[in-house]
Amino acid sequence: MRRPAPDGFSEYMTRLITYIGLAAGLILLIGLIVWQGLLDVWGLLAASGWQLLLLPLIWAPNFLPAGAAWRLFFPAQPRPSLLQSVAGIWMGRAVNNLLPVASIGGEVAKARLAFHWGSAPTAATASVIVDKTVQAIAVIIWGLIGAACLLFLSLDDRLAYLALGGFAVLALCVGGFFLVQRAGMLAFLAHLGENLLRIESLNGVAVSARETDAEIMGIYRRRRPLLTAVVLRVLTLAIQTGEVWLGCLLLGYPIGVLEAVLLKSLTFTLSDIAFIVPNAYGVQEGAFILIGALVGLSSGQALALSLALRIRDLLLDPAGLLALNHIETRRWLG
Repeated sequence: MRRPAPDGFSEYMTRLITYIGLAAGLILLIGLIVWQGLLDVWGLLAASGWQLLLLPLIWAPNFLPAGAAWRLFFPAQPRPSLLQSVAGIWMGRAVNNLLPVASIGGEVAKARLAFHWGSAPTAATASVIVDKTVQAIAVIIWGLIGAACLLFLSLDDRLAYLALGGFAVLALCVGGFFLVQRAGMLAFLAHLGENLLRIESLNGVAVSARETDAEIMGIYRRRRPLLTAVVLRVLTLAIQTGEVWLGCLLLGYPIGVLEAVLLKSLTFTLSDIAFIVPNAYGVQEGAFILIGALVGLSSGQALALSLALRIRDLLLDPAGLLALNHIETRRWLG
């Protein structure tokens, strides 16, 4: 077997790990469906019929605050429009969910789009790096809100304290992620993401690690936009909670708002931690079964809910990937 070239070794290993994660996730997902009974799960979904198509409609508005948050990290001029920012978030999400890129490729795609829309290469690269950091901070905050709901509802204090400990560890990881941004580590991640996507580096424009680091530190010094972005990112997760609440209602086992916040926050956090598994296949379903039991959902109901929430993936992600491919093709053709 021919060994990969040294400069392609990181790409090779990342792809290998991601494919292993994908295979493990799909095996887990199929196992959970077989365990609960395919016909039983399908019966729960079919009973709600076309009304489940309402779930993507109540989820999709979260793109708006997400796009507004990313847009804050660009200089005043030039800056992508709000519509362009929302489109970038949509297409980046599609890349991360559908391609084996370990949640890196979507950020590279966003940076390329920003460059295509007129941003400087360093500004585009810095924006997605800071945006990824802000997303991680928002996940921690949202997870803490879920743990607080768990304590308030007196459902499982031990699990709540374990969750708080896990979020503390996650906070340390985010702190470490911030520190490596000052050491040029993100230049390596950007290069890796470009290789995974098989694309040229911002149309051949070299991005200086030193200039990008300076741009990143400049963004962090602007405290008000940074804080606003964190709030907007937490708002996106709050909007997504409406999908969980409505999903339970449509499937015939309504829950309260606090239970929906608890269910969304803890399952989302667990799924987000497993970033190496594309779209958290199997991980999301297992998380819903585990956390759903705390709010009175049977394992079959929780699994059906998780699968119902994936309707948005079927409707939004392939379209996002096709839109990105169309833009890249037009750019390549000149």
